[in-house]
Amino acid sequence: MDDEQQRPDHGPLAGFTVGVTAARRADELGALLQRRGAAVLHAPALRIVPVADDSELLAATKEVIDHAPDVVVATTAIGFRGWIEAADGWGLGEELLARLRGVEVLARGPKVKGAIRAAGLTEEWSPASESMAEVLDRLLEEGVEGRRVAVQLHGEPLPGFVEALRVGGAEVLGVPVYRWMPPEDIGPVDRLLDAAVSRGLDALTFTSAPAAASLLSRAEVRGLQPELLAALNHDVLPACVGPVTALPLQSLGVDTVSPERFRLGPLVQLLCQELPGRARALPIAGHRVEIRGHAVLVDGALRPVPPAGMSLLRALSRRPGWVVARAELLRALPGTGRDEHAVETAMARLRTALGAPKLIQTVVKRGYRLALDPAADAKYADG
Repeated sequence: MDDEQQRPDHGPLAGFTVGVTAARRADELGALLQRRGAAVLHAPALRIVPVADDSELLAATKEVIDHAPDVVVATTAIGFRGWIEAADGWGLGEELLARLRGVEVLARGPKVKGAIRAAGLTEEWSPASESMAEVLDRLLEEGVEGRRVAVQLHGEPLPGFVEALRVGGAEVLGVPVYRWMPPEDIGPVDRLLDAAVSRGLDALTFTSAPAAASLLSRAEVRGLQPELLAALNHDVLPACVGPVTALPLQSLGVDTVSPERFRLGPLVQLLCQELPGRARALPIAGHRVEIRGHAVLVDGALRPVPPAGMSLLRALSRRPGWVVARAELLRALPGTGRDEHAVETAMARLRTALGAPKLIQTVVKRGYRLALDPAADAKYADG
């Protein structure tokens, strides 16, 4: 095989299907995944809408202008920009900026820092970790007794943050820039849930805790939550952009994975490491066969396989080298009734898709088996 043939023409996520629950920046996340070969199923679990009549945000903005806080904590770039833009719309922009120039402004991370500076302000401090826990530690170390702290909120839960400040003696003012609402069309969410519980997904991504909570809530309404949790604990990898996002899942016993840096790029890189590592790789008929979600790598070449064929291949791979009866393979096929001829038809298509017919042997009057290499037989001899 020459170098040109050996060079893979697919990304690390080729053959995998990834669910995306994000509302904001979903296009960016989807593009990153597709660029690496993944098939993407998108269903925004929430939509971000401005505070209903802006009355809460307007009241909080006037409160900041009329009674200067000692500290303002900016948590998200889009939220901080939204606050300044809303104030401009009410004719209060200059007054708000003038007030913020005179107080200690803390930025949760570099993107928020950029939004603060774009508004002509300068942050007092920003943690290297981009962690609200580090912001809280700094405030408590400085001492918050009797201090007024304004916290720009953006739909994300801040577990214990506001409570800890109040326990420390601070007066806390929440500035609610945006809030989360259920999606107007629940259909895509239901299709995503169906795909997850039927193992039509290899991974499910979450970029906000409210989205995770919303998906779990919808699953509960449909009576699917136990099945969803089972899928996430065994077959569908739940990948969260950070630990706060993971909280709703972890509270129900779901183990999640998160990148060290809480960004979309590292989240995608994490999937590029995790998903291929979870794929089953077997030495069959002199070939290396890696079974992925909706495709198979045969000696590194990507072979898309129809859903029925993937069902058969998974059933055969549970006991590599062992004969699997037609009746058992028929049960593995979705919605095919009792006609074993459906197995033969699906098997023929599977062999064609794999491009190497000898990978699967027909055992006359018994069924089919993967032609496991002799050296590997001992390893799988116990089934």
